[in-house]
Amino acid sequence: MKPLLIRCSSLAKIMTEPKTKSEGVLSVGAKTAIREMAAQEIFGVDFEIRDRKLDKGNLCEQDAIALVNGVKGLMLSKNTERRWNQWLTGECDLIDASAMRGHDTKCSWSIQTHPLCLEDIESSQRKAYEWQGRGYMMLWPGIDEWEFDHCLVNTPEHLIGYDNPKLHNVDHIAHEHRITSWRICRDKGLEELIKEKCEAAQAYYAEFVAEFERSRRSV
Repeated sequence: MKPLLIRCSSLAKIMTEPKTKSEGVLSVGAKTAIREMAAQEIFGVDFEIRDRKLDKGNLCEQDAIALVNGVKGLMLSKNTERRWNQWLTGECDLIDASAMRGHDTKCSWSIQTHPLCLEDIESSQRKAYEWQGRGYMMLWPGIDEWEFDHCLVNTPEHLIGYDNPKLHNVDHIAHEHRITSWRICRDKGLEELIKEKCEAAQAYYAEFVAEFERSRRSV
């Protein structure tokens, strides 16, 4: 059995703090997430939920990168390198090596859902993004800042469905009004916490899979 490597995009699932000391290092929710990861490995199926919002993010990634480059005066290209260490794996969006900064683009679903400021992003979602960025900084150790760029770009017509098209066609809006960015800085203390949680997750994962295999052999 290969060891569990936590995807940076899923890191927040295991970083939740236990509500009681009896739970140990991992919270009940974290253990549930790890069992789901084990089930995906056992059955060979990715449980990732697909919806129109996620599809837009995938289909419009290059449009978002172009918006970031245009507004910020950059010339960054999509990163295609997947990295891993003994705890994590991930493939980030953009690396600006000269500024020692990484970027993660987030395509807003519509004008209505596009955040105009940091406070418009739900706190739990911000925390999930933050853990994702901290994971990426561990995989790209020369990067000391991570920026999240929420981009408002046109929604592909086949995804709009019954929504008002005026909420999805945004070319008439100034480019600088179509991007909301925020940053986090590297924190070695939080990286040590990530290592602790990941190692606990790996141990729980191995124990769960071993017990699953033992129980099936005894049937």
